[in-house]
Amino acid sequence: MTGGSGRLLGVDWGERRIGLALSDETQTLAQPLTTLTRRTGKRFPMRQLLTLLDRHAVTGVVVGLPLDQDGAEGDAATAARTLAAAIAQHSGKPVALWDERLTTARALQAVRDLGGTTRGRKDDVDALAATVLLQHYMDARRGSGI
Repeated sequence: MTGGSGRLLGVDWGERRIGLALSDETQTLAQPLTTLTRRTGKRFPMRQLLTLLDRHAVTGVVVGLPLDQDGAEGDAATAARTLAAAIAQHSGKPVALWDERLTTARALQAVRDLGGTTRGRKDDVDALAATVLLQHYMDARRGSGI
């Protein structure tokens, strides 16, 4: 995805909850959007995601790639790659993968820094993690001209 205009959707993938964030039209600022929940044993809520892509006129999607501390890919990264491919196939939109090793930890720290508690706020944290992920992606692209 080249830099430009149109909203991007950040996806922080998890087994149970999928945090979503949305950029502004200029791809400068990310903000939390919502969290999708996947019931145990059920498929990813693709229809809900596609509805959000249409409703917010999203032009591209950034899926977090959960690497381990050494940068190696495990089962979660394989699942994220599979999800990214499915989103691209179903939506027809460009999808990028972005290393998200520290996003959840940063989101939890941000909530604490603001004097909040993370207890009972898993959905908020997941959407915030997606926001951190998307913001890092956009900042890195702007800095490097990707």
